[in-house]
Amino acid sequence: MWKGSTMSQGPTGDEAAEASSQLNMPTPKVTERAAVATAGMPMAILGTAIMLLGLVLGVLGLFDAFDWRWPLLVIGVLVASGGGLLLHGLTVVDPGEARVVQFLGRYTGTIRTPGLRWVNPLTTRRKISTKIRNHETGVNKVNDLNGSPIEITAVVVWQVEDTAQAVFEVDDFRSFVSIQTETAVRHIANSYPYDAQGEDRLSLRDNAEEITSKLSTEIRARVGAAGVRVIESRLTRLAYAPEIASAMLRRQQASAVVAARKQIVNGAVGMVELALNRLEEDEVVELDEERKASMVSNLLVVLCADRDTQPIVNTGTLYQ
Repeated sequence: MWKGSTMSQGPTGDEAAEASSQLNMPTPKVTERAAVATAGMPMAILGTAIMLLGLVLGVLGLFDAFDWRWPLLVIGVLVASGGGLLLHGLTVVDPGEARVVQFLGRYTGTIRTPGLRWVNPLTTRRKISTKIRNHETGVNKVNDLNGSPIEITAVVVWQVEDTAQAVFEVDDFRSFVSIQTETAVRHIANSYPYDAQGEDRLSLRDNAEEITSKLSTEIRARVGAAGVRVIESRLTRLAYAPEIASAMLRRQQASAVVAARKQIVNGAVGMVELALNRLEEDEVVELDEERKASMVSNLLVVLCADRDTQPIVNTGTLYQ
């Protein structure tokens, strides 16, 4: 099993545009714009004062014994209702949140300035979080390019960038991001082999940085229509499925043994060559071709053996 933490800095604009054209995602029909809003505190004071004035007029109407009783009551109710309507336009915007404003079903803008704001009291205001979020896919069991079953998991860090698109272009942008992320992960897993097996091609295990970049590119292209910005993506789990994990482990072990043996042989040949050259340069002993071949054979056995060798001391001549 492999676990990675390679970070993706995000795809380029050309890569995202190419991926979007391949997916044939629709062009958004609405984009975010600033809503007409004013400071809320002066309007809160004004609305409160108007409501108090209406209440005072209503109370005076209740206790007035003259002809002004009913007019005062009506005026007091109307004035108090007007003050209440002004107060209804107050909207509290917390940091990391935005309010999407609609008037009679028409999008009029988005409030992003935190604090107490006032807008048209006849509008509806929907709260949208603009905080950075994490989404981790479940353990997806898919087949790689070679048809081998693997298990793969990814984490995507994302944020709502265009609140209008997030509200009006998709039904539920959270569910949309979740489904499209899993779709992109499955597509990437199907497009590349788990292991390159010595071939010159990208693989999920050996090219984590490139694969993560491609994953981020595809996710961005898929969720861009929902006004979502992909900040980072990474693979957190990559492993063969349990039913073939043991067989693949034996294959990897065999490959490791072959690679180790190859390195040992290359080193042994170099050491033998160095020994023969030193003997010849220092004129320690003169060896004919048969003795050189015997020496090479003995040295290679000693250097390449997988366990300690037992030397045999020659007490006779060189040719015995």
